[in-house]
Parts: sequence; structure tokens; C-alpha cells
Amino acid sequence: MTVPALETELDSERAHLAASRAALRRMRERAEALFATGDGVAGDAYSAETLGRTLSRRVAELADNPNTPLFFGRLDFTTDERYHVGRRHVTDDSGEPMVLDWRAPISRAFYRASAGDPQDVAVRRRFGFSGGELTSFEDEHLDRGEELGTASRILTAEIERPRVGPMRDIVATIQPEQDELVRAELDESICVQGAPGTGKTAVGLHRAAYLLYLHRERLRRAGVLIVGPNRAFLHYIAAVLPALGEVDVTQTTVDDLVARVPVRAVDTPEAAAVKQDARMAAVLATALHGRIREPGGPLMVPDGSYRWRISTDALRRIVGEVRGEAPPYGIGRERVRARVVALLVRQAEHTSGESPGETWQRRMGKAKPVTEFLDAVWPAVTPEQLVFDVLCAPSDELLSEAERDAIRWAKPPRTARSARWTAADAVLIDEAAGLVDRVPSFGHVVIDEAQDLSPMQCRAIARRSEHGSITLLGDLAQGTAPWAARDWRETLAHLGKPDARVVPLRTGFRVPEVVLELANRLLPALGVDVPEAVSLRRDGALRVREVADLETATVAAVREACDVDGSVGVIAADATVPRLAAALSAAGVDAGGPDDDERVTVMPASLAKGLEYDHVIVVEPADIVAAEPRGLHRLYVVLTRAVSRLDVLHHASLPAAVTGCVHDEEIHGSRSTHGI
Repeated sequence: MTVPALETELDSERAHLAASRAALRRMRERAEALFATGDGVAGDAYSAETLGRTLSRRVAELADNPNTPLFFGRLDFTTDERYHVGRRHVTDDSGEPMVLDWRAPISRAFYRASAGDPQDVAVRRRFGFSGGELTSFEDEHLDRGEELGTASRILTAEIERPRVGPMRDIVATIQPEQDELVRAELDESICVQGAPGTGKTAVGLHRAAYLLYLHRERLRRAGVLIVGPNRAFLHYIAAVLPALGEVDVTQTTVDDLVARVPVRAVDTPEAAAVKQDARMAAVLATALHGRIREPGGPLMVPDGSYRWRISTDALRRIVGEVRGEAPPYGIGRERVRARVVALLVRQAEHTSGESPGETWQRRMGKAKPVTEFLDAVWPAVTPEQLVFDVLCAPSDELLSEAERDAIRWAKPPRTARSARWTAADAVLIDEAAGLVDRVPSFGHVVIDEAQDLSPMQCRAIARRSEHGSITLLGDLAQGTAPWAARDWRETLAHLGKPDARVVPLRTGFRVPEVVLELANRLLPALGVDVPEAVSLRRDGALRVREVADLETATVAAVREACDVDGSVGVIAADATVPRLAAALSAAGVDAGGPDDDERVTVMPASLAKGLEYDHVIVVEPADIVAAEPRGLHRLYVVLTRAVSRLDVLHHASLPAAVTGCVHDEEIHGSRSTHGI
């Protein structure tokens, strides 16, 4: 096109953007009006409440962020049809689409069409934005064999855009291999082994959004659960799904998921390792079902002038049948009660000739002889009491004597109520709760940083996804827990999805090549079989410096980093963080913690997993490695948090796996014309 023609086309697209925003505003106003009058059209209080929730959710879904592009692409088909593709569906007053949701079937071509397989697309257009203002566009004439791929200037600029604040969605930059995973069917469970910067977290979140779009009513009933490694991570990703119009998603950590009791104590490493072992599920099950006893005699139940009798053989048959059905323990106790009452009903019917009513049956079920019988053969127990009893006197032969000693309370609490529980105890109590009763199951569960889940934590999640599917996201090389996974098949088995598809993502779009090359030096020492990550980004910068004073050097590095756009993360061994935060504060540098939205964040290495910063300053790698048994894995995590620039400051010698780096010299990647 000539320059005047380009300007005219750009003005036309801007006009469409303005009209689309106006249409979205009208859609929201209509939803707000319905919400305001909803109680007047509902037939009863329950209907009014249900309608109110639905309309309130609809109003929230239609919120428009003026700083976020309403659409990012356009598809011109060979059939002369034309559609703008964006974050949500927008229609005009007559119901005609002005913007298609990125999840709609037609929108798939925006991500999948290519010169070799144009899928009836003549032109794919990408839009460049600054804030919410449309500034440019870029066309690929697929019908002529034109395809920019990762050489797209707009695509590159969007991926490399500086990051300040929470994680953004990636709907404008989803790559074909990511789109395949995002659009996987609801009934399929998938494990994504993703190297740093490959977008595995984004894939999981966007798959949740896609499934909610495709199976909205089903998943609203069953629910979607996002499980992250810590609250700092959840804070970081919290804005992604709402930006895509999805507000009905539960986001939590494993610790919060199993939080039936307050955690007020800390296990020894030896005790934690035993408690998180899958054998503890069998230990608890054995202890629980060991409470069931054979009936010792007949049951006599007085009822006015009558005395009903159930023989010992009949009682043993009831207990044996229920035991064989293997229901949750608490449900089993109620089945025994119900069948005892059923026999009493038959006797009453035989005597009086008519069936006693429900009030009589409830009275018989609560009669003292029946309750005493239940307490003798199938005693009631709480999950807390079961775990309390096991930890007071662990005796199961599945555990060695040393393992039993490790978990045994040296000075047992007087009661379960007064016990000071640990985080691992909370997982055991959740296991016990699942043995006693059924746990509600979600329709889909996304699990991020899953490589650090223990077998018992996996079981806790499996109970919540028994009737649904999962998207498991992680990187075996980033496993830092003592029980970190070395093979996804074992983790998937504990999650109840042994046949899930395992898909590797090793091409990074976020972490520059120069940074990944440094981190990849650690892989041979990590003891996991994963391929080296590769990056399509040839930009970025790395600087490794030996310094005399770490605090002074950190302050200087932060000030230098703030001269360039983007977020800044200072990552150090946990014990060092307070000292660095104090030094920055004394120097007048505003810095926040993991849960803050400050431009500069001082982050403990133990909480850095899953987070990204434009500029990362790693302070004293040797201390990070020395702080925990899997310290090299932790360092691998820390080194791969940078999406533009990485500074490594050290006073002590660098770990042997990364020695040989260039010192006191900044290494810049050379931007490739085809790299992201």
C-alpha cells in the first residue's frame, strides 16, 4: 500500500476499535440494567439470588480495560468474510459480531493457518498497540505464500514488551504448538514439561479459559481449580483469567487447599520426608479400617412394649457386606446404621402389618442400643483424631523403625484439639478426610510448578479431580523440594491420571538465549533427563561480576536497572533478603516484597519459581546453592527468571557448574531478524 492508503486503512481500523468499545459498553450497560431490575422479574427468593449471581458475573465479564487492546488480529478469508479476533466476543445492536472471541472455532485459524496450510485465510493481520491505542498493523498474505512467523515485528514487540506488575495474557502471541495444547479436549489430561520461558503457565491458564468458553455450564457447576506453588505466584497470575473475561475460577496453593487445621509447628526434614511419602496413605487406611470390629452378640432394641432383636449372624453379614463395598469410612458407618434400621422395619411390619413412618425410623437409628452397636463395630472418628493416633504410636510395618521414630511425637499432645500440627500433618489430615468422606471434585484442575509436589500432595489434588481432567505444568529441572519428581509418570500416577499425555515444550519465547546458555550449564548436575532449553530470542544481556560489597553493588545495580523500562527483581538466598531490603531502603530505593506491585521487588530465592522480571539481579549464587539440599536446582530456577537482562553479583566463588563465565563484562545477544 502507499503511505496515504496505509493511513486510511489505519484510520479505518481505529474507527472499528472505537465502535467495538462503544458496543461492548452498551452490552455491559444492558447487563447492568438487567442486574438492577433482576429481583423484580424473579419468581422467588432463590431464583432472584441465582439470577443475581448470573447477571453480576456477566457484568464482570464485560468489563473493558482501556489500556488493553480489545482486538489484536484480523482474518480475511478467501470467501470475502472478515473477522477481528480479540479477547472477548463483541456484537453490535443487531447481534452481528464486531470482535470474535479468540476461543471461537473460526479464531483457531489465526493461530494455526500458515502459508503451507492457509485454511482458507487470504490475509492474517496483526495489530500493534501502545496502551489501548492502535498504532500499526502488519499483513501476511497467506494465499500468496507470505508468512512472517516469528519474524513478525509486531509479534516480537509484544513478546518482548517490558513486564511491570502481574502476568499478562498471551492471546496475541500464542504459537501453534501452544495453541494445540490450549485447545485440547476437556476429557483429556495433559502434562506439559516446559523449559523456562516456554509459556507453560500461560498455556495452562489459557486452556482453563478455553475450556470455560467451550463447556461453560458444565464447568461452572463442577468448577475449575488453579493450584500454584505459593501465594506470591498466585498474586502474579491473578489478573490473567479476569482479563480474558473469566472470573469464576478458584486459585489456591496446596497448603491452602488442605488447610483443615492451623499449621503451628515445623517438621524435621526426616519427618517431613516420611509424612509426604505415598506409603502414609496405606498407613492411615490400615489404621482407620483396623477400627472396624466383628459384632460380638445380638442387638436388642426396645420400642414401647416391643423388643426387637437382630441376630449376631445378621449383624456380621451387614458389617461384612458394607466392608466389602469399600465406601468412605463415614459413609460405611451410615450404611451399617441404615441396614440395621431396615431389619428393624421388617420386624415392625411383620408384627403390625404396616410400615412404620420416617419419624420412627429416625428414632430407631438414634436409639441408644443402635448407637452403642455402631460405636463398637464401626466407631466414628474425625480425620484429626485418626492422624493424632497414628503419630502418637506409629506401628505400621510399611515403615521402618527409623521412619516410625521420625514421625512419632516425642511428647504427644493431650488431645488432637491441642496438637501443634505441621504442614505435612495437614496433608495427612486431608488424606484422612478423604478416607472418611467424599471430597467434592472439580471439572478441571490446572497444577503449576508440579515438579515439587510430594506424592501425598498429589493425592490431595487427585481427590479434587477424580471426575475431571488436569493440566499439569512443570519442569523437572526446576524441582527443589526433597521429594521433587524425577519422572512425570510417577507423579501422574499419584494424581490418578497415569495415562495423561506428556508434551515437551523446549523453545523459549521469554528468556533470552544468552541467559539460557548460562542456566543450561547447570543441567548435567541436576540429575534429570530433560533437553536443554533453547531460545528464539537473540537479544538480552548477561553480566557476571565479582564485587567487594554485595549490598553496595546491589543498590548500584538496581539504580542502573531502573534507568531502563521494565520490572526489576532482586533475588537472593532467603536469609540475605532482609539485609538487602534494608540496604535498598536506606539508599532511598522503593522496593516491595513478593506480594507487592512495586517496580522493584526483593525476592527470596525460595519464592521465585514461576515469576518473571525484565531485569533480574541474582545476589551471591553460592549462598543460594548452600541454603538447601537441592540448591543447584534452586539456582537454575533463579537464573531463568530474567526476560531481558540478568546481573549476577558474587563475592564468594561461583558454583563449579557455572564457572568460566565472562566477568566484569556485559554480554549482549545479537538480535536476529527471525528471532523473538
